[in-house]
Amino acid sequence: MDWWFDKLVEYGSSLLAGVLILVVGLFIVKRITKFIAKLVAKKDFDPSLSKFLVSLISVTLKVLVVITAMGQLGIEMTSFVALIGAAGLAIGMAFSGTLGNLAGGVMILIFRPYKIGDFMQGQGEMGTVKEIGIFNTILLTNDNKTVIIPNGAMANGNMTNFTMEKNRRVDFTIGIAYGDNYDTAKAMMLKFIEEDERILKTPAPFIGLIALADSSVNITLRVWGKTEDYWDIFFSMNERIYKEFGNEGINFPFPQMDVHIQQN
Repeated sequence: MDWWFDKLVEYGSSLLAGVLILVVGLFIVKRITKFIAKLVAKKDFDPSLSKFLVSLISVTLKVLVVITAMGQLGIEMTSFVALIGAAGLAIGMAFSGTLGNLAGGVMILIFRPYKIGDFMQGQGEMGTVKEIGIFNTILLTNDNKTVIIPNGAMANGNMTNFTMEKNRRVDFTIGIAYGDNYDTAKAMMLKFIEEDERILKTPAPFIGLIALADSSVNITLRVWGKTEDYWDIFFSMNERIYKEFGNEGINFPFPQMDVHIQQN
């Protein structure tokens, strides 16, 4: 009887300790998870990333609590942990591409090289960012096509964000005919700049003769405006130059070739 009583006390105390570790551990995990959720919210992380990180930390801590409680009951955990490790390795190898996209998504959501609503170019595609998920980024092109790009490729490749900065430079190259008055063309462009309220005074606009080409004298025009005004400035300036240069006798040349025939 004493032997059975000793075993009951031994296993009973181990069971009680295991249950206590489980209950207290899960309670602590819950508190830690709430704290991390509040901390992530203060950092203003993306909602998708916040949920993912909180869930990942919560599951990891709960697994550790369960393993600790099982170890208290005398269950040999070495083989169990090795089995989990082997399974994790096999799963990681099988889903290496998916895990790469997951890691890329986490990096994008943390460092924010772009956000929803930005106009950008990445992996040869250009469009407005419609959605940033854990595994992929969705772009909406100008002709209303939906493009889904894996985050692994986005995070490891070159990308261009056209709308991240407040202001953007608008560049023009205008070709006028040889013999036309350069000063007149420059004065007209300065007039167009002065009359367009969307063009910023700082940084100052720039006009310069950039090349003496085969068929034209090329003038470069560079102005700055707010990013949202980029295309309006671009199209309206081109339209004014085309419509009004001719009134001042400034012509737009086209490629041509003079052929001289020599008769013997």
